[in-house]
Amino acid sequence: MSLKRKRTPSPPPIVAELPDVFQSDSIYDRSSTFVAHFSSTIKPKDLQNSKEFESASHRILGWRRTSNQRSLTGAAGSQQLYITGSDDDGEKYGGKRLEKVLEAEQVEGAVVVARWYGGVLLGPTRFTHIEICAKEAIHRWKEAVAEKTEKKRRLEADEHERHKLLNVLRERDQSISTLRGLLAEKEGAASKGMGSPADISTPTKSFDYDSMPLQRLKTLERARDASIGFLLKKIDQVEERHRQSQLSEEEACQKSISGLLGQRITDEPHLCAPAPDMASQHPNEIP
Repeated sequence: MSLKRKRTPSPPPIVAELPDVFQSDSIYDRSSTFVAHFSSTIKPKDLQNSKEFESASHRILGWRRTSNQRSLTGAAGSQQLYITGSDDDGEKYGGKRLEKVLEAEQVEGAVVVARWYGGVLLGPTRFTHIEICAKEAIHRWKEAVAEKTEKKRRLEADEHERHKLLNVLRERDQSISTLRGLLAEKEGAASKGMGSPADISTPTKSFDYDSMPLQRLKTLERARDASIGFLLKKIDQVEERHRQSQLSEEEACQKSISGLLGQRITDEPHLCAPAPDMASQHPNEIP
């Protein structure tokens, strides 16, 4: 194993200052410390020269990016090519290990594994630590990307649902206004002849739906559905009362007509007497 520097003190607490830098947990083994940074946007050398790694014995670098050329071979047609590179920084073969990690993870970007040498040779174990740190930093970036993608998907879904609810609520308000007018009309018709009907219509309140959160819109949708159901029920009740009232009036009319006919028959009995026998009144006449 080649060493670049003599034994260095333990690394200071690392707090990544650069944006889009994802850091692994530290690995401690026989006084040596390993930690990795990964970035999909920062230039490889800039990531390697991060001031958090200034005191490290080795800053092993590997990077991978898309090539402008494509392969014309393969069953699937042209395939994307990648350009890779590395810097051992005194840790022989370390950079190539990082290139393989980037290829296996199918990511583009740069990864740097810093090692603070503690004075004890670790042998091949050091490569295991280097790979573990690199993979962990890359996985944290993948998790962040997946979370960001999922958040974007949820926001788009919420926006789609929000737009749909805005249209639904405006339609519901129009329906409520129409049903209120219809109810007032039917109430007025039912109470005709009993004085001026009271105006039971309620002015429709204007709502600024555009400024409301999604959950509030969902609550209002349920409230509007309940209002429509209530108004439809009231209309049915008014129509039923009106129908019962008409039936009562028809029954009363029928009873009145029957009573008048009965009274007339009683007052004029001759209307019911049989007609006289014309033959008995003129016996000498031959028919």
